[in-house]
Amino acid sequence: MKKTLCRIGLAVALCAASAAASAQPKIGFVNPARVSADAPQAMAAREKLEKEFSARREELARAQKELKELEAKLNRDAAVMTEAERSRAERDLLARSRELRRMQDELREDYNIRGNEELAKLQRRIIEVIHQLAKEEKFDLIVGDGVIYASEQIDITSKVVERLKQEYRNSTSK
Repeated sequence: MKKTLCRIGLAVALCAASAAASAQPKIGFVNPARVSADAPQAMAAREKLEKEFSARREELARAQKELKELEAKLNRDAAVMTEAERSRAERDLLARSRELRRMQDELREDYNIRGNEELAKLQRRIIEVIHQLAKEEKFDLIVGDGVIYASEQIDITSKVVERLKQEYRNSTSK
């Protein structure tokens, strides 16, 4: 009787081990570039940045226009100006040109910094959504960058994008 129970126990253990060993891991793939491009949060971030920097861009455009007008005036009136007036006008033009370049550099730098901040915020949210989806659908592994091929069967990019769209709709309807 003891031997029979041992054999039955061993058979059950072997069956359980065999079933566990044969279980296929669930693997998914996410295309991060497509998620970033298709997520409405990305478009909202771009629009937010454009709005945030539009006044400075308009100011820069005005300064460029003024500089061109000043340069045209100097070229037009240089022949009738005294040497001192022309020299003063050229120095003024050079100073304004430097100031304009400084403003352009500052704008570009500030825009890049804010863009990187918004991108980081979006990437954090995308990762959170991928983690939620992985837990809900019991994925063992989800891969992203560096994948050469992924079949449609394991590509969950559309699910991630759809979840982000739903979150965006919910957040804008409040």
